[in-house]
Amino acid sequence: MTQRAVIRLFLVDDHPLVRDGLRARLDPLPTLEIVGEAGSAAEALNAIESLQPDIVLADVGMKDMNGIELAALLQQRQPAARVVMLSMYDNPEYVQQALQAGARGYVLKDAPASEIVAAIEAVAAGGTFLSPAVSQRLFRNQAPKPLLTPRESEILSALGRGESSKQIARDLNLSVRTVEAHRQSIKRRLGIEGQAELIKYAVEHARQFDRG
Repeated sequence: MTQRAVIRLFLVDDHPLVRDGLRARLDPLPTLEIVGEAGSAAEALNAIESLQPDIVLADVGMKDMNGIELAALLQQRQPAARVVMLSMYDNPEYVQQALQAGARGYVLKDAPASEIVAAIEAVAAGGTFLSPAVSQRLFRNQAPKPLLTPRESEILSALGRGESSKQIARDLNLSVRTVEAHRQSIKRRLGIEGQAELIKYAVEHARQFDRG
């Protein structure tokens, strides 16, 4: 039976007591090696570059640069270091922001040690992990996406590609007024108010509505 490789772990939390607690819970485990720790995201960036850990276990709520911002920077600079967020909050917005920033796991601080270890191991193996309490809250708060008509989907996809109403009208052989009417209808269906918010949504979801 082959022995599992030891996972190199780096801790980031601005509270020394939290880091001490994590060390006490995780250090004795034979499958984990804590190679370093930092009290801020800025301090962590330099250390992670030199230590090359497999997993970065980072607090979400740090002062100068939060854990979500750190995850986004590591995604750019050190993509081999996979991030697991550790948080007091099961707010779905935080979870979604963390995942969008590149985090591969999200665990609550009051989770049992076994759950934190499961998250580290899952992410180290190339998977993802959400605390069960986080998953339940996330899916409970996700309302079904409103259905758009095929024409509205085409227009939203075009907006996501940066096309203006005039360009869309020309491409789809419609009047500009008709395109604008569709844009208003899309906003109503999606519960969006301003044009800037519509464009932002279109850019983020363009592929979902692209019929091609």
